[in-house]
Amino acid sequence: MRKHLSLLALALVCCCFWSVQAEVYTSIGQMTDLIYTEKELVQSLKEYIQAEESKLAAVKSWANKLDVLTRASTSDPEVYLAHPVNAYKLMKRLNTEWSELESLVLQDPSDGFISNMTVHRQYFPDEEDEKGAAKALMRLQDTYKLDSESFSKGKLPGMHHNAILTVDDCYDMGKTAYNEADYYHAVLWMQQALRQMDAGEEHVVSKSDVLDYLSYSVYQMGDLPRAIELTRRLVAIDSSHQRAGGNLRYFEKLLSKQLKELNQEVQEPATEEPIQLGTYKRPKDYLPEREIYEGLCRGEGVKMTSERRSRLYCRYHDGNRNPRLLLQPMKEEDEWDSPHIVRYLNALSDSEIEKIKELAKPRLARATVRDPKTGVLTTANYRVSKSAWLEGEEDPVIERVNQRIEDITGLTTQTAELLQIANYGVGGQYEPHFDFSRKDEPDAFKTLGTGNRVATFLNYMSDVEAGGATVFPDFGAAIYPKKGTAVFWYNLFRSGEGDYRTRHAACPVLVGCKWVSNKWIHERGQEFRRPCGLTEVD
Repeated sequence: MRKHLSLLALALVCCCFWSVQAEVYTSIGQMTDLIYTEKELVQSLKEYIQAEESKLAAVKSWANKLDVLTRASTSDPEVYLAHPVNAYKLMKRLNTEWSELESLVLQDPSDGFISNMTVHRQYFPDEEDEKGAAKALMRLQDTYKLDSESFSKGKLPGMHHNAILTVDDCYDMGKTAYNEADYYHAVLWMQQALRQMDAGEEHVVSKSDVLDYLSYSVYQMGDLPRAIELTRRLVAIDSSHQRAGGNLRYFEKLLSKQLKELNQEVQEPATEEPIQLGTYKRPKDYLPEREIYEGLCRGEGVKMTSERRSRLYCRYHDGNRNPRLLLQPMKEEDEWDSPHIVRYLNALSDSEIEKIKELAKPRLARATVRDPKTGVLTTANYRVSKSAWLEGEEDPVIERVNQRIEDITGLTTQTAELLQIANYGVGGQYEPHFDFSRKDEPDAFKTLGTGNRVATFLNYMSDVEAGGATVFPDFGAAIYPKKGTAVFWYNLFRSGEGDYRTRHAACPVLVGCKWVSNKWIHERGQEFRRPCGLTEVD
């Protein structure tokens, strides 16, 4: 069993799973179900071992380790799953290792164990989930500037216990990146596998395999001297390697050509410093404000000057003497002055939050975005979460929340979209986007027939230990989740023109389980509640 039982200490970030199609990793709230599923499988495995203990001594040892793990994880699944390394390893274990164990059992089948596996297999994560969870760890690594060694040791901010990545885990992370032609991350994780291997850690993967992937990835990053040094090391331990000799000759010939073009006779030897975060420059991608966005997620670059801060106030808000808010007005705090963003405290009670989550959890499905050309909802890699839509008629709590939003904002919710509940998965995020439709996508909300999204009301339904902020790259604001609070802003000026400053993002969740609910309020019905202005940006 190649990816044997090393992957047993794992999965920490809160996700769900009733979708069977490579979307398990996109929600942490549902992933807690996998913990109990795995607990059942461990019990079934132990019963099988009792029947054939003499032949399955190795499997019994593995099951005992899993039994210890599941006792710890089931004591508080969400806290345990709050660690992204554990979440990745849970994906990997259920996708790969249980399948390998099943093959072993089939050599001398036990009906009880196999039937239990068959029942649960329909809910197992698949290869795409494992790949998605691995890429999520890399996303967290990039956004929060975490080196591979910190990740492999499970040392993340806000965590009180660690979850380690073994040599074989690091190798599989690197191979996932390599297969996606992501040589930047392939280098980081193959180097970490090699580092732990050289330190004497037990492993199944061979050192020649690690050096093979690492040397070629380093070459792809443009570092010929180091690629040559690594390939020579590969040849030294495996002179019959299928590709090593040819690669070495090619790299040396290429380097010689480069030296001639530069009129150099001798190339300085490759540096002996180990490869680490920052050794190579991360390639640019499709997002122009990537650096600004990720900097805000790390708490860098926030442009709240002391002068600007002096213009922010807190107050009691009664919704223009709304009868439902007169005796118990909302506590309102300014988060930003222009555009004006406010936070409301105690917007949701704990009991309301739990009821909303209870209603939403069975319906959670991969979150979608609206195609700007067609207006059709579709999934996107830049939005990693699961969502559900709840109608007011379904439960008094939903009706009460909708009414409260209307009372607070003074805007009608009769033409608003349904209450959207979102739970973020492993490294869950939503990259910079606009809530309103722009002039080049006039049909985005055409099927709704209620006009554009005039405002956004965002409820935070959980605290997040690290990451998960709502950031606005245009003006440098970062708003952090706080359970029971809500933030509100207008997406459109009074003239109906879009406020492009409101482009915002949900930062990747580094540690914790993030739940939010969104209410997007539309233009229709607001004619007398928020009259048009006389200028374009009024």
